[in-house]
Amino acid sequence: MTLAVALMLYGSAVATLGPPVLRRLTRRGNAPRLGIIAWIVAIAGTLGAWTAAAAMLTFEFATYWGHPHDALRACLAILWTPLHEDGSGATKAATFAVGALVAACTIAVVARAVTVVTDMRRRTRSHASALRLVGRRVPGVDALVLDSPQRQAYCVPGQPDTIVVTSAALDALTRDQLAAVLAHEQAHLRGRHAPLTAVLRAVATTLPGLALVTVGSAEIARLLEMCADDKAADKHGCEPLLGGLLAILGVTEPVPDGALAAAGTAVLARAQRLVDPVSSLRLATTRTALLGVIATTVTGFAVIAATVAFCSALLG
Repeated sequence: MTLAVALMLYGSAVATLGPPVLRRLTRRGNAPRLGIIAWIVAIAGTLGAWTAAAAMLTFEFATYWGHPHDALRACLAILWTPLHEDGSGATKAATFAVGALVAACTIAVVARAVTVVTDMRRRTRSHASALRLVGRRVPGVDALVLDSPQRQAYCVPGQPDTIVVTSAALDALTRDQLAAVLAHEQAHLRGRHAPLTAVLRAVATTLPGLALVTVGSAEIARLLEMCADDKAADKHGCEPLLGGLLAILGVTEPVPDGALAAAGTAVLARAQRLVDPVSSLRLATTRTALLGVIATTVTGFAVIAATVAFCSALLG
């Protein structure tokens, strides 16, 4: 029980301190890959700690569930035992109640997240199938062209993966800009960014009150765009990519669920990053700070578990 409480407090601390610290370190996108890792470690650390605590409490609940007479006596004890007397019965009853509640909540959260992911995957596949019916191939364009007055370029994961560019965007982009924009979308597909964003969106939808997840999901999506920018810029240069992003800024409709758009997220911040890259010193400072946050989060779980186990051994 002590370890479960410690893990719950640890997860709460990371959930509270994580968003402001990580937003400050990753808002400029100096080290986007490391920033993504830091956010994921913080989210996984928090949810992992709470899940471990829930598992421990559920185990206590399951133990009582296997002995209904003990559970009944424990429940009666909390009603009839005075506070100044031995509270062991009340403690057991409280453990039983909390364990049952935590188990039910954990199952509900997991079921909700799985439902959201499944629904997003179904809609993405449906959209990809529709695109292959109405889209057309254009010689020299390594993407499916969709006739539309809206300037859009995005990728839809599936079997096979599909990159879509609208006819309006095709008319607005030069050959070099188009190549850079398509390289951006290919980087998303090769990096398997869409499944990650889908899972994060599902968790954020399931836990809308948890800022670490809701803010983290948005920040990771922004950093993934910057990672794809880096890949495209390395291959085609910053100017064609920046020109391509600005050329399709006329987007007025959101892209479908599960799709990743070249000019759909934090375009101004990404443009500033491409035009004015940071110095080597600042990049090294940001990387050091992010590594420190990652190390602190990862070791925190182990330190708490080891401390509680050591203290329990001494007291035992």
